[in-house]
Amino acid sequence: MQERIDSFEEFKHEMAQRIEVAEEIGLSPKMIRRQAARVGDWLAEHYDVQSPEQRLLKELWEAADEKEQEAIASAMTKMVQRTAS
Repeated sequence: MQERIDSFEEFKHEMAQRIEVAEEIGLSPKMIRRQAARVGDWLAEHYDVQSPEQRLLKELWEAADEKEQEAIASAMTKMVQRTAS
């Protein structure tokens, strides 16, 4: 991922590209969701948010338990795949 992504649209585009690569190398949807959750953990801890959308997503992530975070990661994965199509 880029060091800094200023807009939520850039974030979604970057995530969609990463998901496409994961699918191309044969990761299952379940594995992709798990990796998205890991990325979410890392981003929440290390990433300085740049947009209101990113701030909301970070706050939702931090308030959620593990199962809820998996649901957020799954929804984000679906959203960016839909917008990339």
